Amino acid sequence: MKVALPPPETLLPALQATLYSGMIAEGEQVYRFETAFAGHFGLASLLAMSSGTAALHAALVLAGVGPGAEVVTTPMTAEPTNLAILHAGGTPVWADVDPGDGTLDPGSVRERITDRTRALMVVHYAGYPARMAELLAVARDAGLPVIEDCAHALGATYGGAPVGSLGQYGVFSFQAIKHLTTVDGGALALGDPGQLTRARAFRWFGMLKGVDRAEVDITALGYKYNMHNVAATLGLVQLGGIDALLARHVANGRFYDAELARIPGLAPAAFDPRGRPAYWLYTLLCDDPEDAGRALQARGVAAAKLHKPNHRHTLFGPMARELPGLERFYRRLLHIPCGWWVDDESRQRIVDALRKG
Repeated sequence: MKVALPPPETLLPALQATLYSGMIAEGEQVYRFETAFAGHFGLASLLAMSSGTAALHAALVLAGVGPGAEVVTTPMTAEPTNLAILHAGGTPVWADVDPGDGTLDPGSVRERITDRTRALMVVHYAGYPARMAELLAVARDAGLPVIEDCAHALGATYGGAPVGSLGQYGVFSFQAIKHLTTVDGGALALGDPGQLTRARAFRWFGMLKGVDRAEVDITALGYKYNMHNVAATLGLVQLGGIDALLARHVANGRFYDAELARIPGLAPAAFDPRGRPAYWLYTLLCDDPEDAGRALQARGVAAAKLHKPNHRHTLFGPMARELPGLERFYRRLLHIPCGWWVDDESRQRIVDALRKG
């Protein structure tokens, strides 16, 4: 993974203007970034946050998750997805994943829903859209809100619609090595604009900006989850070049899809054909991932499983259950470089190494 930043001649003047403007906390740049990001990616209502984890916490609370509540979720994700459920006071309930791409299995989700379930957490793992048509149908039948964790999936679509706009809540991450980075940061997309006021209060100690602090009345718990102007400036400048960066990820991913399917013992992730992946990570399934990894490492190419299934952590031990689809997926999993920094020569070298290995 490499950090993507605009050239200094573009970025530094914008940062200098913000840093010496006299307003570096939450202000106009944050609100401009919210509007520009939402417009660029086809999202209705959006709030910038201090991190993707903060946005997940906000989404869960807005969805009604609290002590005693259950959230059906996947353990095949980065840990903050499920730590946020604990932050909200809820309990993660593991559903199994599709062994072909590592995203949630709708049938398993349906089996995990109880009268204590308050939300469904869907992760577009590694940038591959989950099977949203089926998952939304399961959630609709159960009367549950859907939270989309799009931390890996900026620019991905499903059925022509942008990820993050399909459920009631969409969460994005701008952490250092994501497609778009504000060093740390995130965003919460809301399907119901009627929740904007409550969400704004949640991200600022339970208060609304612009209200006289001597007159304000806090009625619900909030946090310091706001984005600041310096981070927002980074985001605004990057939006100018984000399409080209995303296109390179996709071009590399499609190249691998075509080339690696021809190599015995290897299989590209078999994602839902209605989805258009963002290819933040390239998901390769191998009969022998250790051997494939050694073949790449011998040629100086980093390859790894990257994430540990969350149900294997001691913290989540009490929620453990059998997940055969996940075990099959994880046993075969190998992530290979797919990002904007992988040029034509490098990606061909990766394919050649796997073919020879």
